[in-house]
Amino acid sequence: MASAFPLVRDVAGLKAGRFDLLVIGGGIYGAWTAYDAALRGLSVALVEKTDWGCGTSQSSSKLIHGGLRYLEHYELRLVRHALAERRVLSEIAPHLVRPLNFRVPVWSYSRVGRMQLLAGLTLYDFLATGKQPVPRYKSFSRVQMEAAHPYLAKPGLKGGLRYGDCQEDDARMTMVVVAAAQAAGAVCANGVAAQSLIEHEGRVVGARLLDDERGESFELRAGVTVNAAGPWARALTASALGETAPAVKLVKGVHLVLPAVPGLEDAFLLTAPQDGRVFFVIPWQHRTLVGTTEAAILDPRETVVTEAESAYLLAAVNTLLPGLGWTEADVIGRFAGARTLQAEDADSLSAQTREFVVSQPRPGLIWPIGGKYTTGRCDAADIVDHVLAMLGRPIRESLSHRYPLPGAPGGLHEDSARHSAMLGDFTGWQAEAMAALRARGLAADIARSLSLRHGTRVARIHALLDEQPAWAARLLDDAPLIEAEVVLAVREEGARSLEDVVRRRLPLSLIARPGAWQQRVAKLMEAAAA
Repeated sequence: MASAFPLVRDVAGLKAGRFDLLVIGGGIYGAWTAYDAALRGLSVALVEKTDWGCGTSQSSSKLIHGGLRYLEHYELRLVRHALAERRVLSEIAPHLVRPLNFRVPVWSYSRVGRMQLLAGLTLYDFLATGKQPVPRYKSFSRVQMEAAHPYLAKPGLKGGLRYGDCQEDDARMTMVVVAAAQAAGAVCANGVAAQSLIEHEGRVVGARLLDDERGESFELRAGVTVNAAGPWARALTASALGETAPAVKLVKGVHLVLPAVPGLEDAFLLTAPQDGRVFFVIPWQHRTLVGTTEAAILDPRETVVTEAESAYLLAAVNTLLPGLGWTEADVIGRFAGARTLQAEDADSLSAQTREFVVSQPRPGLIWPIGGKYTTGRCDAADIVDHVLAMLGRPIRESLSHRYPLPGAPGGLHEDSARHSAMLGDFTGWQAEAMAALRARGLAADIARSLSLRHGTRVARIHALLDEQPAWAARLLDDAPLIEAEVVLAVREEGARSLEDVVRRRLPLSLIARPGAWQQRVAKLMEAAAA
C-alpha cells in the first residue's frame, strides 16, 4: 500500500494508463469519492485545477454538525444523516474533528422561543443515535447566562440553552482525505485542470486535462467520470450537455474573522434581529468566526463578501452581543464560499433543501448536487455505488468509515503496512504527545495545536526541529502556528504556492492582516524546497 505522505503530485501516473474512475475537483466531495472508490478496489485518478480544498471546501463555517436550523424546515432525514456522520468523523479523525459546545441565548423578542428550542434540542439529541462525541443539551437561567457572558444584551434576556456539535479545519481536513486516497491507491495531482470532457458514441469516456506546471494538455480515459467541481461544474459540462444539464442553484455564504473573545470557549447560535436568519459566532484558531449569511448568485466569480453583508453581520452581533463593541476596524478578514444546491422554489434560501442527489446527465458521467461538508463521506459512498453500477461491477461495501484518517492514533501509518480500525484513547495519546513537545520547550498552546493539526504526524515536526531548532519559532505572536509547519507543508503536504501554505495548510491569511509574516513564510518555503 502507498504512503499517505508525502503527498505526491503524480502527473506521470495520470498519463500512464486508463482508469476505472476519474474524479474532477479536489474539494471534500472529490476527495472522499476518490478515497472510497480506491478502498473498494477501483483504479482512480483525482485531479484539481488549483489546490486541494481551494474552493468551497476552504470557506465553510469550519463545523461538523447536524444542522440544528434544518429542523425548522422539517429536514429530519438530513439532520439524522449528518448527526450519524458527526459520530463517524469524530471516531476516524479525532485529531481533526473536536467537540464544540454552542450557547443559544433566548430573549423575550427571539423569533424562536424557549419551549420551541427545548423541543428542537430534544429532537436533535434523539436523532443523534449511537455514542456521540458531545453532551446532551442543557438549560441555563438568565443569571447563569449573564454571569458567563457579560457582553450579552441584557434587556429581555430570559436564559439560554447549550448543545454540542463539532469543529474542524475544512481545508486541512480535505487535504488529509486526499492523502488517505493516495494511500489507498488513487493517483492524485493538483494543478491539473479539466479543460473539456471526452465523448465517444454518446458516452463520456474521460477528460482532456492541462498540467499547469508544464503547460501541456493530455487525455485521460476512464470508465466513469465524476464532475465534483461544485460551483464550477456547469462550466465544464456546458458544451457537452447544453440544455440537458441539471438545474442547480448557486448559494453564497459569507463569514467575517474578528478578534478572540477573552475566555470564550463555546460558540453561539444566534438569530439576526434584522430578518430572523440564523448565524454563528464561533471561536476558531484564537480568533472568532461570524457567519454565515447567504445570497443567491449566478456565477462563482460573485463569491465575494460585500460591504453590505459585512455590515449586516456586524449589526446583528452588536445588537445581541453589544458588550463586544466590534466595529468594521476590528474585522481581520473576510471569506465567502459557494455551494451548488438543487434548483427549487423555496420561500427563502434558509428553506432551500441541502439534500444530496446523484445526477447522471449522460452515460459515463456523474454530477453530484447538494449535500454539505459534514455528509461528504457518506454521500461519496453513494456516488461510488453509482459508479460501480455504471461500470457493471457488483456493489461492494463502503469501507471509508472503518479506517482512521492519516494522523489518527491507532490508524494507518505511513511508515507501516499495518492498519487497525480500532482508534485508541485519543486523550491519552494527546497528553503524551503534548508532553513530548513541551519537553522541547514549546509552549502549551503550540503543543496542543500541533497535536490536533497533525495527530501522529507530530513525529515529522520533531524531525524538522532536530534538523533546525529555529523552526520552533511562532509565525504570529498571538497564534500557536510555527515555522516547521511551513516546511512540512512544502516538503510533504503538496503545497506549491504561498497561498497554498498561508490559506490552506495553515490558516494564516484568515487570522492575520498582511504583514512581515508573509515574507518570512516565503523565505521558509524557499529553504524547504532547497
